Amino acid sequence: MKARSLFLSCVTVLVMCWSNVLFADNVDPVEPDQLEVTVNINQADAETLASVLTGVGISRAEAIVNYREKNGKFFSAEELSAVRGIGMSTIEKNEGRIVVK
Repeated sequence: MKARSLFLSCVTVLVMCWSNVLFADNVDPVEPDQLEVTVNINQADAETLASVLTGVGISRAEAIVNYREKNGKFFSAEELSAVRGIGMSTIEKNEGRIVVK
């Protein structure tokens, strides 16, 4: 009888230990290119803006910085459309990357 109780106790412990593994959700690993990088358009320099924003080169990034210095900070991402060379399509491409603080 003791051997049977010991055996059942061991099986119970093993089942309890492995239940987390057996019932765990499958989680897909995150690829580095899936991580969304953000940039604060009110603080970033031209090089940072050009490297983070899709479709924005160094000349457009410098235009953003010049506009910001002349007119003050941006209150929304859509205000970037006032910068020459930045259209709504560029803003839409970078919707998740633009931060305004």
